[in-house]
Amino acid sequence: MEIAAASTVSVAPQPPRPSNAFSRKLSSVSSLSSRSIERKYFFGNAKLHVSASSSMNAVAAEKFSPASFLDKRETGRVLHFVEVSWSRQRLHLGNFHFHRNVDNRDSSEPKITQEQAAKLCDRNFGVGADGVIFAMPGVNGTDYTMRIFNSDGSEPEMCGNGVRCFARFIAELENLQGQNSFTIHTGAGLIVPEIQDDGQVKVDMGLPILKAQDVPTKLAGNKGEAVIQGELVVDGESWNVTCVSMGNPHCITFGTKGGPNQKLKVDDLNLPEIGPKFEHHEMFPARTNTD
Repeated sequence: MEIAAASTVSVAPQPPRPSNAFSRKLSSVSSLSSRSIERKYFFGNAKLHVSASSSMNAVAAEKFSPASFLDKRETGRVLHFVEVSWSRQRLHLGNFHFHRNVDNRDSSEPKITQEQAAKLCDRNFGVGADGVIFAMPGVNGTDYTMRIFNSDGSEPEMCGNGVRCFARFIAELENLQGQNSFTIHTGAGLIVPEIQDDGQVKVDMGLPILKAQDVPTKLAGNKGEAVIQGELVVDGESWNVTCVSMGNPHCITFGTKGGPNQKLKVDDLNLPEIGPKFEHHEMFPARTNTD
């Protein structure tokens, strides 16, 4: 089986990291001149041929014609995917992660496996990404279905930033102009994004889920049935944590136990080491994001 992928990548040079990641301004974003990359990868007896070009401005609100944005030709076992995640929404969040978006509207099964997605996302092996998002046919009366494979091959219920990038992707695929909305089936339920006149995407994520067993977490609730500033022992150290779900589990921490002046210093943490210890902690049966 041969899978060929054409990727349009919108990338901008990263500005110096500000003291507050949430204060990044769009005025600092510039476009890159065109460049192209071509690579070949092998998944057992399957070959993945990837060609990528970067020629788009990073500002999502600019209008692009579908012809210039997408190569929508699809024949046989050829897969065309597009990178649209470097968007204005993500810049507002100080979030520079990439997701590859796949036009999968003609099939209810993803066109690449979870193992292939993991290799594709591996920056030492593939083209690099934080996940692969599939635009699939809707179910139960919805317009579309969104599925995501993370960079490790796992499948989350939903991603708040990812669903906005998904909505932009659909807007380009369907050549939607002006304000529009549509329904998306996700593992976390129904999501209805709204495309704004300026090209940004608004999503109502609903009310946060705080009930411990619904997050889910095995930590005992300390504020009714919710875990608010509870205690979680990770690698021998006690952390103040609040558990919440916005469609998938999140463990929010402001630092370790030790009094009000014990503030979290993220730069002092070995994140690649401690992150997985939170994610795979026995108190989170469905794993967790950590914030």
